Amino acid sequence: MSAPLLMVLATLLFATMGVCVKLASAYYGAGEIVMYRGLVGTTFLFLMARSRGLSLKTSVPAMHFWRSLSGVIALSLWFFAISKLPLATAMTLNYMSSVWMALFLIGGAVLMGAARVDPRLVVTVLLGFLGVGLVLQPAMEEQQVWHAIAGLASGMLSAMAYLQVTSLGRVGEPEYRIVFYFSMGGVLAGALTTVATHGGWHAHTWQGALLLLAVGVLATTAQLLMTRAYGTGKPLVNASLQYLGIVFSALYGVVIFGDLLGLASWIGIALIVVAGLGATLLRAKATPKDAQHSVSES
Repeated sequence: MSAPLLMVLATLLFATMGVCVKLASAYYGAGEIVMYRGLVGTTFLFLMARSRGLSLKTSVPAMHFWRSLSGVIALSLWFFAISKLPLATAMTLNYMSSVWMALFLIGGAVLMGAARVDPRLVVTVLLGFLGVGLVLQPAMEEQQVWHAIAGLASGMLSAMAYLQVTSLGRVGEPEYRIVFYFSMGGVLAGALTTVATHGGWHAHTWQGALLLLAVGVLATTAQLLMTRAYGTGKPLVNASLQYLGIVFSALYGVVIFGDLLGLASWIGIALIVVAGLGATLLRAKATPKDAQHSVSES
């Protein structure tokens, strides 16, 4: 299967996972969904590693800890946002990660005393946050402020997780091991969050259990497909196709949940996509090939 086709399929699976998360939120809290999603991923990757004779032992546990911490918090916030926001809105806010990375590059340049900051990066950041303002306007009007803030924060923390994934790749950690420890972190953090929150554990139903299983299977399969796509295809083509996830989410939102986004929201989504692609292109020119992508949804 070609890399572009793998990427399209991966984005479709991630969008489908978002649907299952939104449906599962009627039965479980965000922490529970994160835990079960991680449990499915951990089990699958452990069995895959055993069957292929791959090692899960790592020499950089601290790096995995920090990557998992930021990634799991981002995932939890994203699932929380999905529970109440229109699916396309929550997906778009998570895809702000490329714009956040551009902002990090600007901040790093300023801190390092650079004489000049690339003005194109500044434009992409401004476009991205203009898009956020348009996308979040309906959420503010419908008293979904905390879910909107959670979605925005998930994109920022995802950007941090992506940078940590790049660092792990540079020290030789394979993708399957990075995703394995991320999934393990999800199990632990999800369980702790559930115990600490007022909602606690919820009893299983057949519908709820099947949705949890679907979330884990879809997320893990999509990650592996995206890994393969980035390993064999062109990073910029893959990055562009990744934004199809917003389109798929919007279609799901209309058909399944009756989400009807206004013109301002669609303009905001378009601005975020343009800003994200611009930031990806600029970052690709400024960084080595192995730092141009990540294969995790968080």
